Amino acid sequence: MPDPLIRADAGTRLSRAPTASPLELVGHSPAITRAQELVRRAAAMDGAVLLTAEPGAAVESVARELHARSRRASGPYVIVECAAVDAARADRLLFGSPAQDAPTDLESISGDGRVAAARGGTLFLQDAAELPAAAQARLARIARDGEMRVDGVQAAAALRFVASASPAIDADVNAHRFRMDLYRRLSSTRIDLPPLRDRAEDVPALATRLLDDICDAHGVARRSFTQAALALVGALTWPGNVGELRTALERVVTDAREDIVQIEHLLPALQLRRVPAVFTPAGNLREARLRFEREYIAAVLQHHGWRMMDAAQALGIQRPNLYRKARQLGIPLTRVAD
Repeated sequence: MPDPLIRADAGTRLSRAPTASPLELVGHSPAITRAQELVRRAAAMDGAVLLTAEPGAAVESVARELHARSRRASGPYVIVECAAVDAARADRLLFGSPAQDAPTDLESISGDGRVAAARGGTLFLQDAAELPAAAQARLARIARDGEMRVDGVQAAAALRFVASASPAIDADVNAHRFRMDLYRRLSSTRIDLPPLRDRAEDVPALATRLLDDICDAHGVARRSFTQAALALVGALTWPGNVGELRTALERVVTDAREDIVQIEHLLPALQLRRVPAVFTPAGNLREARLRFEREYIAAVLQHHGWRMMDAAQALGIQRPNLYRKARQLGIPLTRVAD
């Protein structure tokens, strides 16, 4: 059996599932707790799994977890990045290059393709909706029959399909851009992974985990957030999900050398999230920071209906300190609810 650590052709890769908990499932919110339970149940079964998530989600970490917890964990874990494979190459990468005299029916494949490489393990189709129609038809037949002809020899498919797609997969199926029969096979179990905006309480723990991972990857000592910095990270909606959060923290680790991540270290990285605009500097750094703190604290208060207890908790400070800070910054407290 080929070593599952070998990297495959462009657009695909083979790798062994990690032992760390999946990044996308970090947290304790009701939304992610449900996803964790669905993953646990699905891993114990052998049917296909469809993972839906918005762009930027760390969906592949969930696919790895499904493989690592399954009875196929000792087998290969094969990834096909469907969005990175053009239509002309999809058949060859997935199904190999059959001999000239080999049959050309939908179930016939060659041993040098990714489908054959996944036998005994898991085939993860990342961004499955990007597959061309011809490849969808062949996969649908193999998934339906559970058999395929490998280099002319009829054999059991003996692999598990895990696929990922955006929530728009339903529209793709309804518009016949994605085959209904393949969708039904792949979504034997469907797990909808919630975006970060729907589980804001998980973001601080996720950011802390990401910061550790990034520091380890860069070979630098691990860092920690101040309460204010972590409150800022947790208060943002992160429309780009884990990918956007990772990009911001990568820049923090690269640009800042301090052991403690503070708000001023985050601000340049968060500029990546904004639409470019004309910027005219006004005042020194201290004055700019005071302006930001005023706007940010006012926004948090407004978000929490001017309830000081809730706002203080979100900011990671005590309520008396929030009163004092608001007075110092000139934030009117006439709408305070507690």
